[in-house]
Amino acid sequence: MKQYLEGLQQILDTGVDRMGRNGKTRAIFGMQMRYNMEDGFPAVTTKKLAFRSVKAELLGFLRGYDHAEQFEKLGTQIWNANADAWGRDGYLGRIYGVQWRKWKTEEGTIDQLAKVIEQLQTNPHSRKHIVTAWNPAELEEMALTPCHMCFQF
Repeated sequence: MKQYLEGLQQILDTGVDRMGRNGKTRAIFGMQMRYNMEDGFPAVTTKKLAFRSVKAELLGFLRGYDHAEQFEKLGTQIWNANADAWGRDGYLGRIYGVQWRKWKTEEGTIDQLAKVIEQLQTNPHSRKHIVTAWNPAELEEMALTPCHMCFQF
């Protein structure tokens, strides 16, 4: 929690204001946070956290879901507004989980998540344990481009 609060203070002190799809925001380019999961789950404790919704969204990503209705069945409506705005009857396109589980190649698809799990088991000290949702070739095929674009082990 301390790291999160320090990050917020850094944004307030040195961030740059800009207009985005959600109105005026203040940001720092390329800010990163690292968490040791052995210390526990890094949940925000300074405000109410809709943990069930967070859990449902993550489960949908892990399953490679691409439709708002799939997320709703898990217990979250977090994707409904994006689906409605995109106007494709609830279809979200090639968002996070689709990229994680079905990254398109000329030969077919790559399951990045399965691959990184296998790599962690066979070569745990590699620097190549990265999963990304940022696919420049498919950004126009997403109801919402990724905010958190990658994670690394």
